[in-house]
Amino acid sequence: MTDSVKGLSRRSVVKAGLAGIIATGVAPLVFTRGAYAYTNEPTGGTVKFGFNVPQTGPYSAEGLDELRAQELAVQHLNGEGDGGMLNTFSSKELQGNGVLGKKVEFVTGDTQTNSDAARASARSMIEKDGVVMINGGSSSGVAVAVQGLCQEAGIIFMAGLTHSNDTTGKDRKANGFRHFFNAYMSGAALAPVLKNAYGTDRRAYHLTADYTWGWTQQESLVASTEAIGWETVETVLTPVGAGDFSAYIAPVLNSGADVLILNHYGGDMVNSLTQAVQFGLRDKMVNGKQFEIVVPLYSELMAEGAGENIKGVYGSMNWNWQLQDEGTKAFVKSFGEKYGRPPSNSAHTCYVQTLLYADAVQRAGTFDPCGVAAALEGFQFDGMGNGPTLYRAEDHQCFKDVLVMKGKESPATEFDILELVEVTPRAQVEYEPNHPMFGGDEASLGSCNSGA
Repeated sequence: MTDSVKGLSRRSVVKAGLAGIIATGVAPLVFTRGAYAYTNEPTGGTVKFGFNVPQTGPYSAEGLDELRAQELAVQHLNGEGDGGMLNTFSSKELQGNGVLGKKVEFVTGDTQTNSDAARASARSMIEKDGVVMINGGSSSGVAVAVQGLCQEAGIIFMAGLTHSNDTTGKDRKANGFRHFFNAYMSGAALAPVLKNAYGTDRRAYHLTADYTWGWTQQESLVASTEAIGWETVETVLTPVGAGDFSAYIAPVLNSGADVLILNHYGGDMVNSLTQAVQFGLRDKMVNGKQFEIVVPLYSELMAEGAGENIKGVYGSMNWNWQLQDEGTKAFVKSFGEKYGRPPSNSAHTCYVQTLLYADAVQRAGTFDPCGVAAALEGFQFDGMGNGPTLYRAEDHQCFKDVLVMKGKESPATEFDILELVEVTPRAQVEYEPNHPMFGGDEASLGSCNSGA
């Protein structure tokens, strides 16, 4: 293939000639550009990706696992190692000889789980390092901020771990794409399982991370649990990185609630769950029922951190290494041989996003972001875990099966700490692009920006 736009869609024909002036709701940044057709058009024998993840801060464990997976993806793209999911991916465009004949290189940045730091890191990658794509993040606040910056700069953003409805909802962007599932999907998958496990007569108390992910996670879980008959007793916002959540947990004891829903992630979830157990919540009987705790968004790394406290606690996941499809087995084998442990679902989504971007470039025959976007929109694929998956054109959200997990009572190994309760079929978690939780009729991708 040559580096020219092939098979352009109705959208991309218009996109390629845009001046890159995008309405973002904030003052636009001014990017220094040279005389090229699009931002950071590669001219030599290499092309550079940017991996922007939290290497410090409350979500750093997830970020470091993302980096492991991103490095592995680059090795597979360049023909190193066993090829991993390139062997099971339904698209056969990538041959392990780079992307469009160019060897893939990468640079990394630390988002610090902070939107301003993440934008600064991403901007440096774009302006100083010349990356053509940015992938990563373990916070929806970071994802929304970096996605907006990539839109302004004319760079494709392949989101990593971001679960807020807003990422592909009211804050969706034409240059941004998300493989990870979202808060609405968690609620849709969890509610039937919680109904079967705990019944319909329950009173829930929410502790919620005070940023875009927590807000939409709470909204989604309130809606889904109230739909099965649960009452919402209280919703309380908590700061990210608080460390000590005891002041927020103490009021739960006398609230009349019999379920605590922790809309927390990473180190915050480990701390709040541990402290809730230390307060004796799981030993209490309230309203004639055993008190229960729910963690709507799970990760293997969080479960490891929580230890014994995770036993019997329900949550949802985008993917898990215990799935038995061929793509999962190939990725787990490659990752395990390189790092000595199974990958987390944050690692999985960053690995997959890196391959999906490279494949879209190969199919489009260009690194031009508008050609790449056109190749991703409406793309259907398989062989990468979770079964058949669609990258929906209207909002750039992937739709696939969602997992409901529970902390295992008797783990066989240090990594065997979560058990798969249910694979929720994709049809159960789908919604219309203009759903009210995703911005309604006013939500729009806008136009692709190539930075030309």
